[in-house]
Amino acid sequence: MCGIVGIIGDIKDRDIKWLSKAALNLKHRGPDASSSWISPVRNAVFAHRRLSIIDTGHASDQPFVSDDGKLVLVFNGEIYNYLELRAKLISLGESFKTQGDTEVLLASYRRWGNECLNHLNGMFAFAIWDQRRGVGRERLFVARDRSGEKPFYYRHEAGRFEFASELK
Repeated sequence: MCGIVGIIGDIKDRDIKWLSKAALNLKHRGPDASSSWISPVRNAVFAHRRLSIIDTGHASDQPFVSDDGKLVLVFNGEIYNYLELRAKLISLGESFKTQGDTEVLLASYRRWGNECLNHLNGMFAFAIWDQRRGVGRERLFVARDRSGEKPFYYRHEAGRFEFASELK
């Protein structure tokens, strides 16, 4: 179990303070690590509370940022078939720095876009901030497992999208 929280929109200092408090309130979901990420143009901010299970090294801490800095992931759950996906992605030219499912999930999205969901077997809720098209053309991709095992609460109003693992 991990905790994720984020805001997409015009990020103000008060939003960053709120996000820090929200992440602290999720400590029971992830006592092993905590971190946050703010986009360079302050239009997205993510925080993550980690319960280390598969790859316990800090290289798998989240928010997980791609090598080029253009994709950012916060993820709660487990991808059961990540070893098979990892092998398939390596055969397609991907390389990995970690041994965990987080990096495999992000590589799956990079390779297949929204269709990555067709390759995933597991319980999950995640958000990916995709900045590959440039400033003003970023894209948020959020998903959860088919049975809804992992929680994902959200609010979308007035040009903002806010999400979290818990309603509080």
